[in-house]
Amino acid sequence: MINHRGPEFKDLLAKVTADLRTVFQTEHEIMILTGSGTGGLEAAIVNLVNPGDKVVAVSIGEFGERLADIARVYGADVAKVSVPYGQAADPQALEEALDRTPDARAVLVTHNETSTGVTNDLRTLAEVVRSRPNGGPLLVVDGVSSVGSIPLKTDEWGCDVVISGSQKGWMAPPGLAMLAISPRAWEAVEACKCPRYYFDLRQARKYAATGQTPWTPAVGVFYALRAGLELILQEGLENVYARHRRVAQHCRDGAHELGFELFPDPAYASNTVTCLKVPAGVDGAALPGRMRAQGVEIAGGQGKLKGQIIRVGHLGYVHEADIDDVLRALRVALGEG
Repeated sequence: MINHRGPEFKDLLAKVTADLRTVFQTEHEIMILTGSGTGGLEAAIVNLVNPGDKVVAVSIGEFGERLADIARVYGADVAKVSVPYGQAADPQALEEALDRTPDARAVLVTHNETSTGVTNDLRTLAEVVRSRPNGGPLLVVDGVSSVGSIPLKTDEWGCDVVISGSQKGWMAPPGLAMLAISPRAWEAVEACKCPRYYFDLRQARKYAATGQTPWTPAVGVFYALRAGLELILQEGLENVYARHRRVAQHCRDGAHELGFELFPDPAYASNTVTCLKVPAGVDGAALPGRMRAQGVEIAGGQGKLKGQIIRVGHLGYVHEADIDDVLRALRVALGEG
């Protein structure tokens, strides 16, 4: 362990922040908070949205609902654009929602929805927002399970705040939330009246300028994040994206051979998690346990999809051979009834 107020941590913070800027594809500031991805989402809301502000939330699954709920808890007037699970958001529906809410302060979008295995066309959705008068509302993006695995061009697409978490494509343990923040968003942070303390981005910015964090950071996770970033940059971002596409297709093809159908619209299927419909006559709730007994972890469905789908994650340090292990275990699990 090192002194988080000392020169070693200052160097570590500088290195990690610079590399994150490369992967987030931004020239703007990156703030690193100790907390989960959900903590990062909450930080975005409490620093941007005043009680009573109108917010448009685009929800295509459980995590889109979570982001909308966070805004609602802090007093925002939330107008939801809800999409049937398994589908991506319709840019026209977002356009119509903004027509109905011309004074919206922010638009909330989940880039990659792991509860349904869908990746939104964020670039097109961002174009809809940016086409509004004066650049439109602030665009807040849940990129927890996409940044570093799926292309997301923060600056080029005009995203104001993009949030991710260390345990996803970054290949580190949970414990750090990272936020890329545009100059326009910083103006909103400075003007926001919502109470905040631990997640006060103004304090994070002030301390970052000195090579520190305002509160005790998850130092060990910083080391792991640095190692993960080195792997990403050594492989090259485009190669990382291509590998995720390859591995995802390998998973879909193998699952299809076992009799599974893809749950989401194939045109928007995620390259970081594959969601599969449980075949008729198979106990979907029991499948994760049968897989765990073989040393393989998969997830079941969340909320109303519980027992109906299974989810196979393949982001970060994952290759085709890992998916082959999953498919072999899945074949055995299906044979158990």
